[in-house]
Amino acid sequence: MGAALVARLEAQGRPVLAIQRAELTDWLSDANPQGPVIYAIGLTADFRSRPHATAEAHIGLLSTVMQRPGVEQLLYLSSTRVYGRSGSTDETAALPCLSSDPSDLYNLSKLMGEALVLQDPRPGFKVARLSNVLGPEQPAGTFVGALLAEGAQGGLVTIQQPASTEKDYVALEDVARLLPLIAERGSERIYNLGSGRNTSHSQVAAWLRRQGLNVRFAPSSAAAPGLSFPTLCIARLAAEFETPADPFRQTLVQQNTAGHGSAL
Repeated sequence: MGAALVARLEAQGRPVLAIQRAELTDWLSDANPQGPVIYAIGLTADFRSRPHATAEAHIGLLSTVMQRPGVEQLLYLSSTRVYGRSGSTDETAALPCLSSDPSDLYNLSKLMGEALVLQDPRPGFKVARLSNVLGPEQPAGTFVGALLAEGAQGGLVTIQQPASTEKDYVALEDVARLLPLIAERGSERIYNLGSGRNTSHSQVAAWLRRQGLNVRFAPSSAAAPGLSFPTLCIARLAAEFETPADPFRQTLVQQNTAGHGSAL
């Protein structure tokens, strides 16, 4: 997401400062005023094996950035994963977590980061909860990214989860377009950023097949109940900005010379 944001803003002719890890210390010690800061630092697939790094990325370093002089607008990228134990996906819903569950470490750290941002008196400090982002160079640690990587090997793509499992996805290009708008113009302090529609694994499989990949569901997955996340509420986003388009309108697989699909 960070690379996509930088590329889009530069294409618009806007000045962008992309802080690399090696440059972070110097930037933190610089007191010059900054434009909107989009905080895209975080851990995803490896958060269970790196709990301290997760807490540092989502909370500790965020706190340091928030205390840097000259920052008056900041957008913290959180996740709709925080709705995992909630029956409501409204931005104002109470969100239960279980501290003894390793899977909730990510949610708890993101919510703590959100709390730091939302309790800050500066109105330019905001939160965007992103759903499952889908786009070119899809990380292999994501569900769709793993399927694309498997398809790139030219073999049969196997989905291990039930076909009825469903969740919200959003296109990377929509994320890159909307995040700067939220950071600069958003009237609310927190937004859900997703498509507002669930896509089942069965529909994902059909999308992959249309692009030339062979897809099957593991036999064991047929007996398991599908996990369905509540439909994401994007009323705030839609009212103030737009409703993102269908993320599966994209073609992320191309045919190579051997006739097998390869991931872009």
